[in-house]
Amino acid sequence: MPMMSSRLCLALLLALGVAAHAAAKDFLPVIVYDFGGKFDRSFNQSASEGAQKFKADTGVAYREFEITNAAQREQFMAQAAKRGATIIVAIGFTQASAVEKVARQFPEVKFTIVDAVVDLPNVQSINFREQESSFLCGMAAALASKTGKIGFVGGMDIPLIRKFALGYVEGAKYVNPQVEVFENMTGTTPAAWGDPTKGAELAKSQFGRGADVVFHAAGATGIGVMQAAADAGLLSIGCDSNQDYLHPGSVLTSALKRVDVAVDKAFTDARNGTWKPGQLVLGLAENGVDYSFDEHNRTVLTPAMKQRLDQARADIVSGKIKVSEYKP
Repeated sequence: MPMMSSRLCLALLLALGVAAHAAAKDFLPVIVYDFGGKFDRSFNQSASEGAQKFKADTGVAYREFEITNAAQREQFMAQAAKRGATIIVAIGFTQASAVEKVARQFPEVKFTIVDAVVDLPNVQSINFREQESSFLCGMAAALASKTGKIGFVGGMDIPLIRKFALGYVEGAKYVNPQVEVFENMTGTTPAAWGDPTKGAELAKSQFGRGADVVFHAAGATGIGVMQAAADAGLLSIGCDSNQDYLHPGSVLTSALKRVDVAVDKAFTDARNGTWKPGQLVLGLAENGVDYSFDEHNRTVLTPAMKQRLDQARADIVSGKIKVSEYKP
């Protein structure tokens, strides 16, 4: 075979470089946030942090959309698909119908939805075993409580939030079978995720009944719960992202739901060609959920408490402790 000329070699290398650059530019990841926006300091913010990590690691930019009304979900997804999106990640169960409709229209586009199941050949559904991290938070609340009374404030009254509550109660009773747990849901519509004032009112009501630790699973509404606890000199437990920093010394811990891991993984796998449709469930064993411990809560979550939680964590992973699944 004759040797290539140096000029031809250079031309081929340049062509390959241009092709590689074009291929990199052709990969377009998109994320659509749920109500509350990417700065909700909770669920959506965790998703945003995952997208930011992907960009930092790869140098690949992504597009993002924040909805203000339900109709925008489908509009944004369809618009992104028409403009060449490779993968669209939808945050939140409320986006399921929009994902199903748009995914059918654009079968060549990959879709990942968090907190819901859409059974289509181009859709990946990522869910979490929230009850496992909530169990640990319930243990922490019962261990920290001086009154034997603790509280839970949920956002929208749906099975997902009931799952948080169930794990929390089971964890608390694992430590103290006589513990009393007050439970309130904020509402029955998506507005329940964005009402800090109502969250504060519910928390104050529970404090008035003797609770001295309140866990929220309420999105931005939970910010009001945590503020009320700090104002009363009592304890709160954060949710979804690490919220210990919001009120250092007042936040006992946070139930971590690694939406950031889910988003980063979906983008990365789609880029690497390893993305797969179907259902993916992340719990303690997969590092999909956990409880937080850092410089902001180490004064309230004592070494003895942490030892108990870490042992229970290991026992859940091994199957020695079985946390119940919520059944509507």
